[in-house]
Amino acid sequence: MPSPYPLRNLTTPSPPLLHFLPSTHFTLSFFHPPLFHSHAMMLSFSSSASSSSSVSSSSPSTSSTPQQHHEQHSQNNLNQHKLSHVLKYHNQTKHNFNHYARGPHGLDWANQPNPFRRYLSAPLISLLHPQPPYQPPLYHSLFLSFPSPHPISQSTISQFLFYSLALSAWKTTGFSTWSLRVNPSSGNLHPTEAYIVAPPIPSISDSAFVAHYAPKEHSLELRAQIPSGFFPKFFPPNSFLVGLSSVFWREAWKYGERAFRYCNHDVGHAIGAVAMAAASLGWDVKVLDTLGCEELKRLMGLHVFPDFEIPSRVVRGKIPEIEFEHPDCVMLVYPRGVDGFDVNWKELSEAILGFDKLEWQGKPNYLSKEHVCWDVIYRTAEAAKKPLTLGDKFSVEPFQRSGVCGEGFYKGLTMREVVRKRRSAVDMDGVTKIERDAFYQILLHCLPSGCMGGGKQGRQLALPFRALPWDAEVHAALFVHRVVGLPEGLYFLVRNKNHFDELKKAMLPDFLWTKPEGCPDELPLYELLRSDCQQLAKQLSCHQCITFLKDIASDGCFSLGMLARMEPTLHEKNVWMYPRLFWETGVLGQVLYLEAHAIGISATGIGCFFDDPVHQLLGLKDSTFQSLYHFTVGGPVLDKRIMSLPAYPGPDVDA
Repeated sequence: MPSPYPLRNLTTPSPPLLHFLPSTHFTLSFFHPPLFHSHAMMLSFSSSASSSSSVSSSSPSTSSTPQQHHEQHSQNNLNQHKLSHVLKYHNQTKHNFNHYARGPHGLDWANQPNPFRRYLSAPLISLLHPQPPYQPPLYHSLFLSFPSPHPISQSTISQFLFYSLALSAWKTTGFSTWSLRVNPSSGNLHPTEAYIVAPPIPSISDSAFVAHYAPKEHSLELRAQIPSGFFPKFFPPNSFLVGLSSVFWREAWKYGERAFRYCNHDVGHAIGAVAMAAASLGWDVKVLDTLGCEELKRLMGLHVFPDFEIPSRVVRGKIPEIEFEHPDCVMLVYPRGVDGFDVNWKELSEAILGFDKLEWQGKPNYLSKEHVCWDVIYRTAEAAKKPLTLGDKFSVEPFQRSGVCGEGFYKGLTMREVVRKRRSAVDMDGVTKIERDAFYQILLHCLPSGCMGGGKQGRQLALPFRALPWDAEVHAALFVHRVVGLPEGLYFLVRNKNHFDELKKAMLPDFLWTKPEGCPDELPLYELLRSDCQQLAKQLSCHQCITFLKDIASDGCFSLGMLARMEPTLHEKNVWMYPRLFWETGVLGQVLYLEAHAIGISATGIGCFFDDPVHQLLGLKDSTFQSLYHFTVGGPVLDKRIMSLPAYPGPDVDA
């Protein structure tokens, strides 16, 4: 993810990150923005493409009454307006060869947001630093089966958070010190906050409670006590809730109007991190996506933030209201093996809406003295807000094991060792190679439906994708650089079989769509084109050279771009799927991070890429499929100037 550690002596934003591949038909000339280069560059593409989007409105039922017809028409107009705004935002925040999405012209270090939210005066409950008495499961074993579930206790809640959302280390150069976390974040800015809603847990609370997780202290801040009958009425025994919210300002401080995208990447990474940590304790996870924004806000106590009136333009000054937390999702964590159970969503909603009458403790701390309000971020968040959607049925999907191409590539690390050693690479060495079967194994763990076979991919049944309650909407275009036994070139991983024909029709007709040699039958991976991808990978990733010595996207073993089926999904499932598509890319990115570290290499997410040139490369001509997130995997180059310090106890620094 862009700039994994802050360089305090920089006065302009460090170049963000990304990747892709070359082809040889038409020639495109473009100029680089002054921030990076000033000379003309040349790229060759197979086809030209333009970004377009069409919005269709649904018509009301012919059997409706005039009043119902009017209400339906008004709702359709509102939905159309929201969809139009979201599509406009997406196009407005694209990076292109001749311009970047709007952002700050330099970094205001004096007002860098505090990455640690605290609720002042709320009781702080320290969590035990976990030393489990049992042997933790090996990382790769979790993709095959879950261990037996552990009971909820202070110890297991501590372990759960320690291996999902806690600090993983501190770094220092001598003049600058900053923290790292188990869950990655764009620019290491960490907009994501987490809340625990749980039944009584000895040594934490004698009553059912809502608590905010304070990662710097590895502690829970008790915000409120909730009715004792809440959990027995709605959820199975030994279960609890995890809520996630986003402080948009933390990302907008560095990345401007594109920050809404990055915040939702981070939500996805956090969902993936939570699902993996829960699995190691024998717990399953599911996003409760029937609930709407108002329910989430009250469940996490976010109604305590003052109302925010969105300005009509970018505004600078003291605007503490933009430090509010936007409610993203709530996940149910429950014991693996629990039989199907139903949730009465209407009664659950009514119970949660009553939470605003609880006695909430703690006042949120301020994060910056001065701010810049990028109004389009907040308007887009409003347009993509999800309401309560009654009629949905909660279902416990059967666990589906992932495919196995070989387990000898993994270093015998436990899940806990992998997640706490995960780092975002700042350089790739341009030398490290991986075996073809290791590459295939990584991709098998990226499939939503596990080992059900390439012709059956779509339902999200495998770890950690099973946390998401919708069918897979995200695919991957892969640029293979250094995989032994696999030709360099462009490949494509189809993660939902129902999209195959649509993808093939939308992309360049010259692509091969052949299975590569030795590819497992259950892996829907296709070779599209053989070519050296490295130069184009560099160019399409905003020409990124983190240390100005290595090219992060071209010097790895492979890189990829995640393509979401976007505009049809927003029409079919509603506009609130827009942030959720980014969540899905974040979960997929989390798997890539962990896979890389488990086999002994590294990875990094790339949020800065030239959107439409990527689409042009593939032959995509409209907004049906859009590139939302990029990634690179390879051998890391370590910066020996940076010293590591333990996560706990850490220095007294809010960074």
